[in-house]
Amino acid sequence: MQDLDLRVGTVIGAAPHPSARNPAIQLQIDFGELGVKQTSAQITTHYDPQTLKGRQVVAVTNIGSRRIAGFTSEVLVLGAVLPNDEGVILLRPDWDVPNGCPIA
Repeated sequence: MQDLDLRVGTVIGAAPHPSARNPAIQLQIDFGELGVKQTSAQITTHYDPQTLKGRQVVAVTNIGSRRIAGFTSEVLVLGAVLPNDEGVILLRPDWDVPNGCPIA
C-alpha cells in the first residue's frame, strides 16, 4: 500500500465543468516543484470559480490521473463533507505557505 502524499497548492485557474454529471468546477492548482495539476471538484454549493483563484487548498497528489466527463483529474482536493447534503468545505492552511508544502 502506498502512502498518500498530501500537499498545499494555490488555485491559479477555475472554470465550470459543463459536461460533469453533477455540478463541478475544474481547477488548475500550482504545487510548486510538483508543477501545475488539474482536478474536477463537486464544490459548487459553497464556491464559484471567480472566488477560488488565489486560494490555497490541500490535495492528495499521488493517486494518479482519472478521466471525469472528458476531463483528466490529476489530484484530489480535500474538504469537509457537511451533513444532509449541504456541500463540501475545502481544507486550507491558516496562513499562506509555499506551494508544494507537504502536510504532516
